[in-house]
Amino acid sequence: MTITETPSEVRPGRRVRRSALLILLALPALAWAVVRLFGLESGFLVQLVAFTPYAAAWSFVPLVIALLTRKWLAAAVSALATVLLAGAVLPRAIPDHDKGPATGVPMTVMTVNVFIGAADPADVVNLVREHDVAVLAVQEFTPESAAGLTAAGLDTLLPHHALADEIGTTGSGLYSRFPFTGQGSRRGDGGGLQDGNLQVYATVQVPGAGPVFVESAHPLAPYALAAEQAWRSDLEALPRAGQGPPKLILGDFNSTLDHAALRKTISYGYRDAAAATGKGLIGTWGPYAGLPIPPVTLDHILVDNRIGVRGTSVHSVSGSDHRALVARVTLPRS
Repeated sequence: MTITETPSEVRPGRRVRRSALLILLALPALAWAVVRLFGLESGFLVQLVAFTPYAAAWSFVPLVIALLTRKWLAAAVSALATVLLAGAVLPRAIPDHDKGPATGVPMTVMTVNVFIGAADPADVVNLVREHDVAVLAVQEFTPESAAGLTAAGLDTLLPHHALADEIGTTGSGLYSRFPFTGQGSRRGDGGGLQDGNLQVYATVQVPGAGPVFVESAHPLAPYALAAEQAWRSDLEALPRAGQGPPKLILGDFNSTLDHAALRKTISYGYRDAAAATGKGLIGTWGPYAGLPIPPVTLDHILVDNRIGVRGTSVHSVSGSDHRALVARVTLPRS
C-alpha cells in the first residue's frame, strides 16, 4: 500500500488559518479607519487617533502579504482599511490647488511651544530673524521665557507684545513687528483638574492691510478622561472665521487633523496652513521625555479663508519637545 501526503501548501485547514490570521491583522486598521472616518474617538481613543498616519502605513503590511499569498478575502479587508486611511491621511501631503488669495500684503508668522520655558531663546530669536517673522505666538510661556527672549534680542525684532506669562504650562504670548490693539487673554477650560491655559489674542495693524485678529491657541491636552471634555470645549471656543477682521490662530492645539474636534474648528472658515502646502504630515511634537513616542502634528496655523497661504516650514528648537511652525501668508489689502 502506498501512502501519499497532501502537500502542505494545499491543505484546506492551513489555508483557512492563514487567511484568518491575515484578516485578524487587518481588522485593527479597519476599525481604526471607521473611528477616524466617523469621528468616534473618545476616552483613550482620543490620544490613539493622533497616530493615524502610522496606522495608515501599517495597513499596507497585511495588504501586501495577502496579495502575495493570494488570500483574496484578507486582501479585500486590508484594501478597504488602506483606502479609508490613505484617503484621510494622504491629502495632507499634497498641496491644495486653492491656497487662498495669491495677491495682497505678504507676512510671515510663527508659533512655538517653548516647553515650560525650557526652549533655547537664542534658537527662537534666530528663527524669527532668519525667516523674517512678523508675528510670533508662544505657548507654555513662563516669566523666564519672557526674560530669556528679551535678553536674546527678540524685543528689537518684534517690539510689540501681548503677554500672559505664567509659571508652569498655562502661559502664552504674542510678539509683533506691528502695533497691537484690543489685546487681552482668556483662560481655557481646565476640566476641574487644573487651571485652563491662557490664550492671548490681539488685533495686529499691518501697513497696507486691514486689521488682522491673531491668537496664541493652547487647548487643554486630553491627557486624562476628565480632561477630554475640556479639550473639546477649548477647541469649540476658538474664534470662528468669516466675521469681523480676518483671523490667524497659531499654536499648540493638542490635536491632529485626525481629530474630529479640530476638523470641526477648521470647518468654521479656516484652512490648515501646513496641510494646504503639502506639509501636513511633518511631526511637530515628540519624542517626549525619552519615550519611544513617534512624532505627531499637534502644532498648527489656522488661516482664515480670506487670507492666502504661500508656504510653511517646520524647525527644531533646542530644549523644546515641540518644533516651531512657520507660515508665509498673504493678507487682504486695506
